[in-house]
Amino acid sequence: MPLSLLIVDDEASLRDFLSIVFESEGWDVRAAASLHEAREKLHESEPDLVLCDLMMPDGSGLDFLREMKAQSEAVPVIMITAYTSTQSAVSALKAGAYDYIAKPFDIEELKIIVRKAVERRDLEAENVHLRTALEERFTFANIIGKSSRMQQIFSVVSRIAPTHSTVLITGESGTGKELIARAIHYHSRRPGKFVSINCGALPESLLESELFGHEKGAFTGAIREKRGLFQEAEKGTIFLDEITEMSPAMQVKLLRVLQDRSIRRVGGNEEIPVDVRVIAATNRDLGESIQKGTFREDLFYRINVIPISLPPLRQRKEDIPLLADHFIAKYSAQLNIQPKRISVEAMRVLEKHGWPGNVRELENVVERAIALETADVLTTRSLPESVVFGESATASPFELPPAGINLEKHVDSVVRSLMVQALERSNGVQKAAADVLQMSFRSFRYYAKKHGIVGVGKDEEG
Repeated sequence: MPLSLLIVDDEASLRDFLSIVFESEGWDVRAAASLHEAREKLHESEPDLVLCDLMMPDGSGLDFLREMKAQSEAVPVIMITAYTSTQSAVSALKAGAYDYIAKPFDIEELKIIVRKAVERRDLEAENVHLRTALEERFTFANIIGKSSRMQQIFSVVSRIAPTHSTVLITGESGTGKELIARAIHYHSRRPGKFVSINCGALPESLLESELFGHEKGAFTGAIREKRGLFQEAEKGTIFLDEITEMSPAMQVKLLRVLQDRSIRRVGGNEEIPVDVRVIAATNRDLGESIQKGTFREDLFYRINVIPISLPPLRQRKEDIPLLADHFIAKYSAQLNIQPKRISVEAMRVLEKHGWPGNVRELENVVERAIALETADVLTTRSLPESVVFGESATASPFELPPAGINLEKHVDSVVRSLMVQALERSNGVQKAAADVLQMSFRSFRYYAKKHGIVGVGKDEEG
């Protein structure tokens, strides 16, 4: 649809001229000879842009501008006047006008101003859309977890997000530390960007340059000045993942930044002030790292203002069905297929698994199952053996774990799982499932009853 333009001017010849010019440019033009008429047209529909004379017979264009901005901040307004003065220009801009142009004007100049006004409006709308999308993505509803531990964390995050306090997030790999960090940022009042870096992914020299930037010629290859991530995150948040991987020298430099709230680029002498919220994270035991001398105690106290400890998935198993359903929907949508269902037995296997890789491991397992399973239902056959039989299955089914094992329960678990898989492979036909397992139908019925395998067929022994 064409963009709509409202021209508000009491001079008929100018209204007609501007209408002809902008209609030829593809605009849907409406014109008003008074502020009263302009208000009526605004009531009918909101335009994409307004050209308004500063002095109208029935009032001030500035008052009309203020009314417009009170109704819709997004609509750009360009003021036109024959009575130019610095004061009137400043007043118009303060009231929210996009620009101010004096009569007589160059029509090509006005076209450029109009085009730039629309471009800025579109850019601002896109920024609002992107920020809204990010906020929706990182709302607590999208961080899956109904367990009491996760609900407590959500409560803490909602309280601390509007503050500027430094946060330390601890937890095993794959528990969602960066997701929580982003939730804190996107629920804060900080207008700047969220930037993240894995402190263990770069050597010390490169890490310092990434964080603080460098001057031209600071080292071989520094052919131009570079802003660091602390400057990129101005008025926003920087997420320092795996902070315990920093070298002792880098820890000292970070400590100084946290104390002074300023940075010094590599090869530079100037102290550059920064307004950045720091969120740090680690999967290590910081107390142990301090005792070993690999992490500075004074830095720990600087970053440990608000601690958040994320529980491993094995400690919040009631969240596993929610997470599994979420990932099934996510990867089914990516493949543009109907969301697959998951069998009761397969879900039971997921709930029993220890998940050493936490939520990230569960997501990878579900993604793999969705990609490889051709049927509409995910069964235990859709899952990796390491999940179905335990981690020892990847090495040898007879390998004894270091902590030992309850042999009877382990055997029962293997028997039950194999029987269920045989039933699924045989579409619930017990006789066929017994044949797959090379056992008699009578034995199959006995073990099905013993292990509580319900919902199977009612085959008669043949």
